[in-house]
Amino acid sequence: MTDSSDIRFLLAIQQNGSLIAAARKLGLTPSAVSQRLQQLEKKLGTRLVDRTARKLIFTEEGTLLCQRGSELIEQFDTLMEDLRVRHAGLVGTLKVNAPLGFGRRHLAPVIADFQQQNPDVDVALTLSDQPLTEAADRFDVVVHIGELRASNLVGHAIAPNARWVCASPAFVKRFGQPEAPDDLTRLPCIVLRENNEDVSLWHFSRGKTSRSVRVASKLSCNDGDVIHRWACEGRGIILRSEWDVADAIRQGTLVRLLPAWRAPDANVIALTHNRSGLPRRTRDFMQYLQARFRPLPPWRT
Repeated sequence: MTDSSDIRFLLAIQQNGSLIAAARKLGLTPSAVSQRLQQLEKKLGTRLVDRTARKLIFTEEGTLLCQRGSELIEQFDTLMEDLRVRHAGLVGTLKVNAPLGFGRRHLAPVIADFQQQNPDVDVALTLSDQPLTEAADRFDVVVHIGELRASNLVGHAIAPNARWVCASPAFVKRFGQPEAPDDLTRLPCIVLRENNEDVSLWHFSRGKTSRSVRVASKLSCNDGDVIHRWACEGRGIILRSEWDVADAIRQGTLVRLLPAWRAPDANVIALTHNRSGLPRRTRDFMQYLQARFRPLPPWRT
């Protein structure tokens, strides 16, 4: 019969890809790792890993033990943490990934306040222009804006967020107001590159009518703050989230275009690996995050 330390040992080999890398991670010698693996296989009466000169190949039994074992380890760790929390409050490390602009402006203050209220929780925030393409298993929470493609992650609603076509007053004075989405194909536009999406194909609807247009963009960037600034400078039209442009529209530095046409919403959601069995710190952070954006998010107040 094996125990949790044996499962953690085998998972370390799988996650690091080689006995040498696993040895470094575990603080052991490669020979000690190899010997322990042999002892584990002997105890279970089955081969778990086929070792070749170039790589390790997990057998079906080894793969099954890692898959089911990782679930058991997660449940065990969650149970132990919940017991500690009952005695001492929230503890541990919370890893969060989020888009660059939204993370800077709206998420960073929330995280700082949450950590201040829970001083025994360490929060590691990573900002990225492609949060969904990174190794999601490295994070407890991934904040995403917009439609979620097929994913094994669980989505939690955070806040509503529309998308608007905008330009500066000077740009509108120079080029005029577009009257329909097709007009955008003849005007300079600026696009935001993120999540490997087809960013120059813009979709609109009005009632039962749908329209998709391919815009011409001489300027593009992976940072929303940059394209926002370019638009304010009159360099082109942007299709941007409400959370980013609502203040600029109220202040008059940007003007909303095509108000009768609706672009697909890009609601803010938070993604976790499971709906149940989450560590207490993750559950409490999710509730705190949702509460901070209700009843109305800051861009609608």
